[in-house]
Amino acid sequence: MTSNPMTQSKIYDGVVLDGEPMTISGAVNKTILLLIVTFAVAAFSWVQAFNGYMDKVVMLMWGGIIAGLILAIIMRFKPQNAKILSIGYAVCEGLAIGGISAMYEMQLKGIVANAALITFLTLFVMLFLYKTGLIKATDTFKKVVFTATASIMVFYLISIVISIFNANFISIWNTGLLGIILSLVFCAVAALNFILDFSFIEQGAQQLAPKYFEWFGAFSLLVTIVWLYLELLRLLAQLSRNR
Repeated sequence: MTSNPMTQSKIYDGVVLDGEPMTISGAVNKTILLLIVTFAVAAFSWVQAFNGYMDKVVMLMWGGIIAGLILAIIMRFKPQNAKILSIGYAVCEGLAIGGISAMYEMQLKGIVANAALITFLTLFVMLFLYKTGLIKATDTFKKVVFTATASIMVFYLISIVISIFNANFISIWNTGLLGIILSLVFCAVAALNFILDFSFIEQGAQQLAPKYFEWFGAFSLLVTIVWLYLELLRLLAQLSRNR
């Protein structure tokens, strides 16, 4: 099992090839397409927010978050429907990050551009480290990253539940030096998930997995990209507040 639930290599077990196999280039092209869809929808929400329709944007943002989570769960059990599900997920994530980005930008000018730049720089650095073999997706590496990611998800869940029952609750990951350290750790774990995504796509191509796994692999990369971007937004905001 890998840390990203979308990239569990066991999902290839028992899969029968019927038609063309997936390729790495195909997964890359589909990742680019999903990013374009996400960016276009995010731009729509962004424009609406800065035109004074923030209430509408917030509703769309939460709708995107909830619908995206549902699509992600369905995707894990229905990878053969990855094309339509991944495109739907990209739309949902666009609505979510468009609203979130607008909120951050209204408070801190330039933060969105910086977070996006660092996200894609990190993506290419991790790809370089993977291709050169400086970081390898060994079983031990996967277990460590999975444990770290699962712990972060539990931390998120606990914070959300507490905040629901206590409106004045301020999570430690949003305040002070400890919050900055936690955000740095979360960003590092998110970045390491790229290695597992690359490994998953490469393994699928080597095993001649069905063509629809190109969409599945692209989807898993999008999940990691969005996660890292949101973590960077929070980190940059914390650094700005603690100057």
